[in-house]
Amino acid sequence: MRTLGNEEIRKAVRENYGKVAQAAGVGAGCGCAPGGAVACCAPRTAPAAPTAPEVAAVLGYSAEDVHAAPPESNLGLGCGNPHAIAGLKAGETVLDLGSGAGFDCFLAARAVGAGGRVIGVDMTPEMVAKARANARQAKAANVEFRLGEIEALPVADASVDVILSNCVINLSPEKDKVFREAFRVLRNGGRLAVSDIVALAELPPALREDVGLLTGCVAGASTVDEVTRLLAEAGFESIRVTPRAESRALVEAWLPGRKIEDSITSATIEAVKP
Repeated sequence: MRTLGNEEIRKAVRENYGKVAQAAGVGAGCGCAPGGAVACCAPRTAPAAPTAPEVAAVLGYSAEDVHAAPPESNLGLGCGNPHAIAGLKAGETVLDLGSGAGFDCFLAARAVGAGGRVIGVDMTPEMVAKARANARQAKAANVEFRLGEIEALPVADASVDVILSNCVINLSPEKDKVFREAFRVLRNGGRLAVSDIVALAELPPALREDVGLLTGCVAGASTVDEVTRLLAEAGFESIRVTPRAESRALVEAWLPGRKIEDSITSATIEAVKP
């Protein structure tokens, strides 16, 4: 199988999530797209297909969280709840990497209050358009969405207090650039609070090079050791990568019968810029 180049991977991810943004009645789950390769992407009319609110509950969001954000912002695409480790405070500036339709951004805006600010960055035009429409609906004056790649953030140096991300960094073919950019835009003492997929061991080539799995939060996962190394090389300290054993059932549901739960897991990733 031919190994895809970085731009080919980004194009495939962009096209996949563009379909997610435009679709109606699509099942929830990381990497889902109409007709996509990920088996969890069944129509919501299917009895076994979870709704986005149901997925959010599994990921650790409360019913209050789900109702606090515009309904169209919750696409059920995460693999955890970064807010559980972010400790957001009033007045902080928050950046969400791969913000999608804006679900985590709207929750962050509630936490930081009118004196705070939330920026969402996503490389998919359809997602940015959807998120901006949700912001208008919610009259969220302290939230903005920018089109851009997380490897080259459209954000000023040292301008952010907290970086969130939910099941997105694994999609990048250049994670070293992502972490260097995160370090650049954080203020001194700023922190990274991420939910993402990590590999429990090196993935076999058949999994790593599958385009459907690359766009479905599986094949692009790095090991815990690699994530830790990349963060340290970017300059971060107080690094903690914590696999979540309780995510096994969720991961198994993405591709039933493929045993991917033996190869990958959801994890929380925390780090601080000195």
